[in-house]
Amino acid sequence: MVECPTPSGGPSPASGAERERAPGRWERGGRPIQHQPADGSPDPAAPPAVAAASTASTLRSRADDVLKAHRLAHTGGSRALLRWLSLRLDAWTGLVRADGRVLASRPGPPDPTAAGLAARGAAEMHSRGVRSAVLDDTDRAALLYALDEPAAGRSTGTGRALAAVLPRPYPAGVPALLADAAVPLALTLRAEDAEERHQRAALAESRSREAVLHLLMNGRLSTAHQIAEALTPSLPDPFRMYVVECRTGQREAVSRLCEELTDASAWIVRCPVYVRHLIVLVPTDGAATSAGRDPLAEALTAAARDCVVGVSEETRLRDCPAAYTQAFHALAVARGRTGRHARFGAGPELALAAHGPGAAWAEALLAPLHTYAPRRPQDPGAQELRATAHAWLNFASHATRLLKIHRNTLATRVRLVEQILGLDLGTLPGQAALSLALRLTPGAHPAPTPAAPADAAPAPTLDRVLADEALTRWAADHLAPLTGPAAPPGARDTLRAWLRHDAQLVPTAAALGISVPGARKRLTRLEALFERSLLQSPSARHDLWLAHRAESLATTP
Repeated sequence: MVECPTPSGGPSPASGAERERAPGRWERGGRPIQHQPADGSPDPAAPPAVAAASTASTLRSRADDVLKAHRLAHTGGSRALLRWLSLRLDAWTGLVRADGRVLASRPGPPDPTAAGLAARGAAEMHSRGVRSAVLDDTDRAALLYALDEPAAGRSTGTGRALAAVLPRPYPAGVPALLADAAVPLALTLRAEDAEERHQRAALAESRSREAVLHLLMNGRLSTAHQIAEALTPSLPDPFRMYVVECRTGQREAVSRLCEELTDASAWIVRCPVYVRHLIVLVPTDGAATSAGRDPLAEALTAAARDCVVGVSEETRLRDCPAAYTQAFHALAVARGRTGRHARFGAGPELALAAHGPGAAWAEALLAPLHTYAPRRPQDPGAQELRATAHAWLNFASHATRLLKIHRNTLATRVRLVEQILGLDLGTLPGQAALSLALRLTPGAHPAPTPAAPADAAPAPTLDRVLADEALTRWAADHLAPLTGPAAPPGARDTLRAWLRHDAQLVPTAAALGISVPGARKRLTRLEALFERSLLQSPSARHDLWLAHRAESLATTP
């Protein structure tokens, strides 16, 4: 084991006297090791003029190598610099940790023999506390230069070193080349480390914001506020929710634009379900939205030409799920408008109309789910199953992105909810019943209620709830656009066929005797008529089925 010299500017420069004694390499005690002149080094017996010209040529070549190394480090990073060194030396080069782990190598996968020699050299260099070293083998040598600061990785063995394994004897200029390359390589690695830490921090913040949104959607406001306190700004209450649809890859730029337009007062979340959507919670300001205008939506669509914006009504944090549904429906309307933005049209609210007659029915329907106890600790509990059901009803298969679970796990949980409640969730009536029940009950677990006495009145049915006068009025208002002057021909028949076939396009088209694109076009016109999203989740299909059922009950003796 010998210590390798590093020219001025390298990680561990040697003394001038040692450089004068040994231009190639030397032992730890400083005794020079003789080398055969190579790589254009001057012949000691050559005339002074020839020797001077040869020295100048060597210096120019070294200067070119230094410039090349710095340019590669700046434009291509550590990988490009390692690749160039491997080609320049026609040898194995790599990054080796002090504990012997090979972090990167060129060319291709690590050569086991070369990597093993470099690993032994790194461990030996680390144990002796030196910054550069040469480890000789039978027919080749490993040259190593430390890249991290002396204190970095000293106790854990994680400090990195540049290693090159070459056949012996190697050219005299190799140590200088490696020492010169180690300087930009060390700086590049530090910059790459900083960028990686920045990306991890950005990902952690994005996931934290997603978690806050998920908690708000499930009614867990206290926990959402606790997490939000670590981020900025604080959650606005009351607020309007904006769902901004932009081009793929533009969410970061649009997010910065939202920050500027709201003076950093808005809570901005990347939608975990739709990769082109941003969810923005903006504090309400009566003056800002007066006269039916929305300056923020207008500014967003003016600044980002491909953006489409849907805006909810003013609401409170406890009603965050409703605000998202409103903004999403408004987004469906905005796609067909020249201004590319729309405010949710105020209309009859199902949850308000159904709360009186439907609260007892919803509690009775969901009681088995609220009191469900998993058999194993690792199985999902009642709250998790409720959140899964809510996400699945809103986003169908896309709920896996929101819940961060596999599609098989989602299917298993939905089947379990189906078994617990005794509902057929493969049909639109079962889905609509569960959707309404979830909206009429609190998000947190209610306290278990004692068993009802044997002579107690039976729980109301969904039909009894929908037959209530309040629901009848709601259904008439909800379906009124079908009989208005703007209704396209056959609108009611199209809606009935779509609802009768569980909101599936293919059987709906077959029932109507038209093509699937034709059925899609008809439903798109119904979206503009109702000002609600039908084809993309969260869809208004559940409310429309409930309204259609309530209308049928009202007209049937």
